[in-house]
Amino acid sequence: MTKKERAQKAVDALIKEYPAAVCSLNAGSPFELLVAVRLSAQCTDARVNLVTPALFSRYPTVEDFAGADIEELEGLIRSCGFYRTKARDIKATAQKLIAEYGGRIPDTIDELVKLPGVGRKSANLIVGDVFGKPAVVADTHLIRISNRLGLVSSKNPVVVERELKKLLPPDESNDFCHRCVMHGRAVCTARKPKCDICCMKEVCECTLYIVH
Repeated sequence: MTKKERAQKAVDALIKEYPAAVCSLNAGSPFELLVAVRLSAQCTDARVNLVTPALFSRYPTVEDFAGADIEELEGLIRSCGFYRTKARDIKATAQKLIAEYGGRIPDTIDELVKLPGVGRKSANLIVGDVFGKPAVVADTHLIRISNRLGLVSSKNPVVVERELKKLLPPDESNDFCHRCVMHGRAVCTARKPKCDICCMKEVCECTLYIVH
């Protein structure tokens, strides 16, 4: 079986197991999703979803974030961790979007990574979820699962993104990443994967070799 064939079988298995592939971050607009993604660094999505309702109520627009009092902004996101850096990045991003993009979110990875605090993982999520373009969000779940499946042999997010873009059907790549997050939390966990109930066990190479 080639890697491409293995990837297709993995895609098919995850579609059957998790028909609804959705981002676990709650957001009502592209900019809110961008903010939520920035807050999720070194923080659980569940915690971010507890914080964002009050945050987005206080700052409903890009302009509001751009003019936010930094100490107040820090206070609202404090429980997400690294709150000073995140507050600085979020405010600076809002200002940059207004100054250079007319307040709109750019639709390419190359432009998105120019925004403060936005890396390739975040940029891919925005490109995929907001603009419906092929994307590979190389988070810890995707990296772990794609290594265990034998699709890649690297823990470098850039390498994993590049290699999976060659293997995954473009129209399924973004949803595959969301499904890997769901599967990684429920079954293919870091410490003790439940291989006996895994929907991809017939195509997975990792029963004996576990990538942590």
